[in-house]
Amino acid sequence: MIRLAIAEDQTLVRDALAKLLARFADFVVVGEAADGAEAVELVERCRPDVVLMDIEMPRLDGLEACRRIAARHPEVRVAILTTFGRPGYLQQALEAGAAAFLLKDDPVDRLAGNIRRIAAGERVIDPSLAVLTLATGPCPLTPRELEVLRAAADGSPVAEVARRLNLSEGSVRNYLSVIIQKLGVTNRIQAVRKAEANGWI
Repeated sequence: MIRLAIAEDQTLVRDALAKLLARFADFVVVGEAADGAEAVELVERCRPDVVLMDIEMPRLDGLEACRRIAARHPEVRVAILTTFGRPGYLQQALEAGAAAFLLKDDPVDRLAGNIRRIAAGERVIDPSLAVLTLATGPCPLTPRELEVLRAAADGSPVAEVARRLNLSEGSVRNYLSVIIQKLGVTNRIQAVRKAEANGWI
């Protein structure tokens, strides 16, 4: 019997997943969580074999929840299950210790088969996303550049970004200039859009 936990902030999606997977004789859903923080607590209590984890959730996102679970309970296999098939998310998920990266539009029978493979110790990645990731390549920005771009993503003035990051305004301008050049765009709005589209921020 494979013990499953589901972390998904949309109640209808979470309930539907639980009901669909409970139909399989070799699965038992031992718990459900509405955000990443609940998912971490759920793993502590229920010790599932596999956690199906959404990425974009309140309080604690799925990637950080995955990182914490992998650090505390490496025997628990976390499968990222998301609508957002972005190359950067795949890379971040693997770095966080995820055992799988799957898309929500898969048929339930295929999902069930992938869960069995994950529980058996395999790493499972959606093939279309793997191809897209290879075609896109790694993120060209350094961690510090990503930090600056995240801080600037809401359109804040350079002075405000500098204050948040404890940098000089000149340093922020230099970082943004390098970011724009690396991403092959003409302004920071386009840089943010490209980084978000690829799952880098």
